[in-house]
Amino acid sequence: MVLSLKRKRIRILLILLSVVLLFLFFPSWTPAITDENGAVPPNSIASLENIKLGGIEQSILIRGKDKCNPVLLFLHGGPGYPQIAYARKHQSLLEEDFVVVNWDQRGAGKSYHWGMTDQDMQLDKLISDTAELTVFLKNRFQQQKIFLVGHSWGSLLATLTVQKHPEHYYSYIGVGQVANSPLGEEVSYQYVLEEAKRRQNEQAIRDLESIGPPPYKHPRKDATLERKWVMAFGGSERKTNSYNDLINGVLFAPEYTWLDGVRLALGDSFSRTTLLPQTRQINLSQTVPQLQVPAYYGMGRHDYMTPSSVAYEYYEKLLAPDKQFIWFEESAHFPHFEEPEKFHQMMVQIRDKTMTRSHRLCS
Repeated sequence: MVLSLKRKRIRILLILLSVVLLFLFFPSWTPAITDENGAVPPNSIASLENIKLGGIEQSILIRGKDKCNPVLLFLHGGPGYPQIAYARKHQSLLEEDFVVVNWDQRGAGKSYHWGMTDQDMQLDKLISDTAELTVFLKNRFQQQKIFLVGHSWGSLLATLTVQKHPEHYYSYIGVGQVANSPLGEEVSYQYVLEEAKRRQNEQAIRDLESIGPPPYKHPRKDATLERKWVMAFGGSERKTNSYNDLINGVLFAPEYTWLDGVRLALGDSFSRTTLLPQTRQINLSQTVPQLQVPAYYGMGRHDYMTPSSVAYEYYEKLLAPDKQFIWFEESAHFPHFEEPEKFHQMMVQIRDKTMTRSHRLCS
């Protein structure tokens, strides 16, 4: 009887161990794109791939209903806050008209590797990675140029890349645009403190007054506390919850294994520690006063993570062949998720404005 019970426990433990190992190491993949009848369109693409950029293996997710559609490369925020784990939830409309590419940047998510050093995370190396990936995509899909979208931290990386390599891009699209980091911190803090007082939230008031206005004495720790209340008061998201989407994606989406989830957690801290000090004082009005490609900005009216008013000040001063600032009235920091239909319409209009059919090389 005792021996039988021990054997039963061993079997249960072995089953549990097998399940854990399966989730940790089973190869990640992405589902095929299907039409309304469940059939896979013959020219569609749904591919999760590893490629080398700057000598480091990095992961990209490519999805689109037609491989001959223009390529849209999306640079995620954070730094260290990748989208591959949950991108499918929000981009099905874009996949109708674009080949959408999500990329876990070096040091983030699936592209985090044990043994990476601070030297691997220099900003110029991420700019070089972005340009190298762009050339890869242009060649892969026979496109003269591509569209580049940057969100939050990714908007800064994208802006600097477009400034250095304008020949690769039809246009640049900034979402949750970083423009002037010191001023953005000041505006964000002032908003959240006023909102805390309006709501008579004593805990928020105590927290915010304890760190004081920026520049912060402990930049990462104090900014994290301030951002906690920005999120609580609707300055980050109002209609979605990207953090829950990310966790659910890591746990259940086929694009991520549980081991990738460990990489994501380690890469998030690593990316912030190494990259934020390099960009904390940036002011794009000084460093990027002009772009050689059309520039469009989709900004949430209620965004206080990267305050929209600061982005608008930059937009007004920016010199570009064409530019437009589009307000998303029901959104905060994630308008591409909070108002996906409007974001899709914006992208189609930008495509039609900046790309002619003569640019299509794919057949």
